[in-house]
Amino acid sequence: MERLLEATRRAEAKHFWFRGFRRFVRPLLAEAAAGTERPRLLDCGCGTGANLRLLAEFGRPFGLDLTRVGLECARASGLPRLTRGTVACLPFPDGIFDVVTSFDVLYCLPDEEEPRAAAEMHRVLRPGGAAVVNVAAMPVLKGNHSVLSNEIRRYTPRRLRAVLETAGFRILRLTYTNATMFPLMLAVRTVQRAVGLASPDNAEREIRVPPVPINAALDAVLALESRVLGWIDMPFGSSLLCLARKPPTK
Repeated sequence: MERLLEATRRAEAKHFWFRGFRRFVRPLLAEAAAGTERPRLLDCGCGTGANLRLLAEFGRPFGLDLTRVGLECARASGLPRLTRGTVACLPFPDGIFDVVTSFDVLYCLPDEEEPRAAAEMHRVLRPGGAAVVNVAAMPVLKGNHSVLSNEIRRYTPRRLRAVLETAGFRILRLTYTNATMFPLMLAVRTVQRAVGLASPDNAEREIRVPPVPINAALDAVLALESRVLGWIDMPFGSSLLCLARKPPTK
């Protein structure tokens, strides 16, 4: 995981995938935080802290991560309100956050921790609060990136919905993203599995920023997809993005 975080730190400002992700998730964060003055937002598994700057557009961000390297990166960039811990046992009281997020964390948790993590996110949310969750999708897209990220599973909509609803959430939106990348990713990752997945050292190249013209072209494609997502849900893609809400107290 520390290898992934270091590779992420070098790439996340410019890499087309991270730029696309931020475009995809921003409208859901806006909806999650709407109607609350200065909401408190917790990023469960904040990694290097880059997404805390995104959350800061909507309120007061708090970050939690299990890794020392991730938190050191976040602190070095001046980010406050950071805590070390695991999403499966959040070190916070009940109901103190307005929004919780989990970006590419659930898929690397062991089976016994996955439902506990969802339940913990539900617990620390106030009644009526919202969760924004992103996970790797479609088992057919397993490839070298799965090695780098310690991926245990890739989700289907049915599984992600079941995990969140069992924890008590009500699903408001559930869509695939990176649909425009799907044909290319399917071809590349099918070849990767056929020849044998890379070692962790070689898998790091999966997250390197491509040459400028390629990176710019793919960035433009994902920018267009983000606009389409404002109108429709995608039927396939490499990630699943979900907005869910904790029901208000009756």
